[in-house]
Amino acid sequence: MAVRCELRLRRILPVISRKGAPDIKGLGKLRYVVEQTFALLHRCIRLAVRWERRLELHDAFVSLACGLICRRRLKKARS
Repeated sequence: MAVRCELRLRRILPVISRKGAPDIKGLGKLRYVVEQTFALLHRCIRLAVRWERRLELHDAFVSLACGLICRRRLKKARS
């Protein structure tokens, strides 16, 4: 509840799309990007199941995976 109060103070409205609800303009595109990003990150088995106990190691692997995903995308876009 504290997080929602903080968001309201910053004038950020929570918008959650539910199945069967009328589409809110642009929300579907944002939701697709987020779900696709999680799917790409979970292709790296080490990130799908968190093995590292130390947060900085996990963050390093997430950064590395994001870099590899971006490199792969840019390589595809060039060809």
